[in-house]
Amino acid sequence: MNVLVTGGAGYVGTELVLKLAENPIVSKVIVYDNLSRENYNLFINATKQIRTDKIQFEFGDLLDTRKIKKVLKDIDVVYHLAARASTPFANNDSHLFEQVNHWGTAELVYAIEELKTVKKLIYVSSCSVYGSGKEMIDENTVVNPKTIYGISKMRGEEHVARLGSKMNAIIIRLGNIYGYSASMRFDAVINKFMFESHYKNRISIHGNGRQSRSFIHVDKAVDSLQAILTKDIPSDIYNLTERNLEIYDLIDEVKDLYPSLEFIFINQHLELREQKVNPETKLLKYIPLQLTNFTEELAAFKTKFTFQSSK
Repeated sequence: MNVLVTGGAGYVGTELVLKLAENPIVSKVIVYDNLSRENYNLFINATKQIRTDKIQFEFGDLLDTRKIKKVLKDIDVVYHLAARASTPFANNDSHLFEQVNHWGTAELVYAIEELKTVKKLIYVSSCSVYGSGKEMIDENTVVNPKTIYGISKMRGEEHVARLGSKMNAIIIRLGNIYGYSASMRFDAVINKFMFESHYKNRISIHGNGRQSRSFIHVDKAVDSLQAILTKDIPSDIYNLTERNLEIYDLIDEVKDLYPSLEFIFINQHLELREQKVNPETKLLKYIPLQLTNFTEELAAFKTKFTFQSSK
């Protein structure tokens, strides 16, 4: 089986590529990435014993139709992760989000439609398409994105959904990712709090701290995504998240690891957007999610830092 991973050098993509390379039914993994985040850790990761002869890299952009068609040749399964990434409630650079997340996805879908050789497409979207609110969200919740990022991901979903009657097209709406990865992002809230706690002994909290977010550990997200490769899952939209936490809950957990931690509130009078997603998702019918202790996950995360702060 030949697999294409767009955005394969990213936070989730790096771990997914390494996991797919370990899978005996996978013959080849092609990483398609324009390296816009200048993250090269996929290429120098020596911490895992993997079949590096299975992995190929193609530098390219989603809007390069000719190259997209070229790399899709002989591909059986596509994982589409490439995107202009953002934390769910960020909102900037609207043109770039639209170009990459909307029209880039459209170009990929058009190419798949034309070639008619890909058997399965897994599009990694985001729970940000639901927008914000205090009510618990599930897959039946009407989408109502509040940010340019959320809107662009919703537009990408619309293109992928068109394929559902022609092939196996699965849309995965991820919660906020956290946890160690060779190509991890430190703008994600849990990762940012952990880094600042470890090396600065101080974290900044925007808003009143009562806003909730949905989260899933990167390892569980990757395990679930890889499992889709061989599972008989109908074309549909599936949420993938693990737990909901208030920012205050997160602070308490981090402070247990760093007892002398200081924190300051910025714009404490503001009620920022929040989102709670039901962890009992439709995907659990096909792929069980093993529950783990959040405190233990953060403790394991702490051990990944190279050295201790002098503070």
